[in-house]
Amino acid sequence: MRFTVVDGNGAMSFVAPGYALKILTAACSKRPSDHRALIAYAEEYDPRLADGVVKGLSQFDDARDQASPATKPVSAADEAGTAPPPFRVVDELTRRRSLEPEHAGLVVFNPTAKRIVQIQNSYAVLLRKDRGRLRRNGRPVRKLYTYELPADWSIVP
Repeated sequence: MRFTVVDGNGAMSFVAPGYALKILTAACSKRPSDHRALIAYAEEYDPRLADGVVKGLSQFDDARDQASPATKPVSAADEAGTAPPPFRVVDELTRRRSLEPEHAGLVVFNPTAKRIVQIQNSYAVLLRKDRGRLRRNGRPVRKLYTYELPADWSIVP
């Protein structure tokens, strides 16, 4: 599933398993102010997911500092068939790519507007109040987390 996060500083996008939908929504329940805070809160539920996004964005930033964004493939998966790397929206190509669904869909998180937009979600029904399973070392563990979105947050549609 593709997840795109839009805030006052721009946008970033990444592909992750569908279970990340609940993790990112739970992170929103902690009222993040931007994408950095959202990913930091997500680390509590799945450290490997958060670390992968942070490292991927860092690599994107490093590569962008060394070359023109037009020369880097932002959506190509490696030959092992893994997910494409995270990227920042820096031009029209990356903007279009950030809005293309992957597998189970596309969900846009906007901490500034306090909105979660389900452009396409065939993974699961997203609830304002729910629970999920914590993950450690990339695997679910027996411990559950719960979340409830604040009243000023909206889920669309």
